[in-house]
Amino acid sequence: MLKQLEGVTPQSSDYKKVKYLYGPVAIAFASTKTGSWRIMRPEVDHNQCTRCGTCAKYCPLDIIDVDKESKVQSVTMNLDYCKGCGICANVCPRKCIKMVSERGER
Repeated sequence: MLKQLEGVTPQSSDYKKVKYLYGPVAIAFASTKTGSWRIMRPEVDHNQCTRCGTCAKYCPLDIIDVDKESKVQSVTMNLDYCKGCGICANVCPRKCIKMVSERGER
């Protein structure tokens, strides 16, 4: 579905400023701390990570930072806000992100 701001037509001066959104998309997003309900959390194998940044690109909460210069801990995740969705682990081309149980279970 194509959505457009109200009152903006192709003839108006604001037409080029309009961003088209397809489907139900949140345009204002405020992340809240996860708390204790998360079941799984991501764990990065920094030795295998190539610092490609794919995980950061696809993270829906934008909580992953990739330091391309660091070789010790190249990927940092703000686990206070991570919901444990696992998208980062699924899109990692080297499969160096694993989802581990938050409660120590296997």
